[in-house]
Amino acid sequence: MGDFDVTFTVYGEPASKANSRKMVLIKGRPALIKSQKARDYVKTFDQQCPVLEVPTTEDVVVEMMIYYASRRPDLDESLILDCMQCRVYKNDRQVNQKFIYWARDK
Repeated sequence: MGDFDVTFTVYGEPASKANSRKMVLIKGRPALIKSQKARDYVKTFDQQCPVLEVPTTEDVVVEMMIYYASRRPDLDESLILDCMQCRVYKNDRQVNQKFIYWARDK
């Protein structure tokens, strides 16, 4: 398929996937689901992220800048990588190299 770049901006602060689960009961059984913040971010991401006509099945390199409102959140790109599945690439296991940066949002 050859080399190509996909560049886009998604506004909104992502939730840390590691800290974005909550325990609920589904049909009387405990289950972990995404927190409201994580669900809201996924919805925001879906509205802003381009969808390739044919998501790549090749290995990809991801470079991203994440802006946070404070220094409190851990740098965690995993929810963003999950959100890009079936939009940019088929599966986030295709990401074989990543460059992740963060800064405070002004």
